[in-house]
Amino acid sequence: MQKDKVFETKITKKFEFDQAVASVFDDMLSRSVPFYDEVRSLIISLILKHQQDNKRVLDLGSSTAKFLIHLHTQMQTDMKLKGIDNSQAMLDRAIQKCQAFGVDIELELADMLEYEYKNIDIIVANYTLQFIRPIQRIELISRLYQSLNDDGLFIFSEKVVFDDKKLDKDMIDIYYEYKKTQGYSEYEIAQKREALENVLIPFTIEENKKMCLDAGFSRVDTIFQWANFVTFVAKK
Repeated sequence: MQKDKVFETKITKKFEFDQAVASVFDDMLSRSVPFYDEVRSLIISLILKHQQDNKRVLDLGSSTAKFLIHLHTQMQTDMKLKGIDNSQAMLDRAIQKCQAFGVDIELELADMLEYEYKNIDIIVANYTLQFIRPIQRIELISRLYQSLNDDGLFIFSEKVVFDDKKLDKDMIDIYYEYKKTQGYSEYEIAQKREALENVLIPFTIEENKKMCLDAGFSRVDTIFQWANFVTFVAKK
C-alpha cells in the first residue's frame, strides 16, 4: 500500500479525488480517519446480519472498493454488491483490485446526485455526504429513502461538529494530535485543513439525524463515535 504524502508539498488547489489521492487513498483513510478499519468491519458485520440471496447493497463513493471487497470476501449468500464513484482515478484502481481479488462487484462511474436509485436494500456512505453541499445533501437523503425497499437500511459515517464551540475546538485539537501519532507532520495537517476548507462541510449529530427523519426514516441510531467521527444507521 503506497504511503500518503500528498500534502508534504505546498497545495495549489482545493482537495479533490484525483489520481494523486487515489494512488494513496487506502493509506490516507487508515491514517486519517480514527478507527476506520474497525468501523468498516462493524458495518460489514451489521450487513451480514441481514444478508440474503439477491439482497442489493450499494456503496456511495466506493473509491478503491476496499469496503465492498471486504464485504464480498465475508458474505455467505449471493448478495448483489455495487459501488458508484464520480472519480475515474478511483474507479480504475477499484477495477484493478476487484480483478486481483477475483470478486464479482459492479462498479459504475456516476454522480451520486444524478444517479437513478431504485430497489435497494442497504445503502452505505462512509465519509461521503460531508463533501456534498447541505441543500443537495438533504435532497439526496430524501431520494435514498424513497429508493430503499421496506425495512431497508442507510448506514453512513460522517465527521461532525459540535454546537459547543469549546468542545468542538477540543475535539479538533484531539483529532490533530491523533494524526500526528499516525506520522503526519504539522505542515501536512495544516495543508490538508486548508485544502478541505469549504469542501468538507460537516453537520452536527442532531442535524444528521434530523435530515434522515425529515426524509421519512423511522429511526436513526449511532453505532460508533470517536470524538468528531460518527457512524449512523437509519432504518426505513
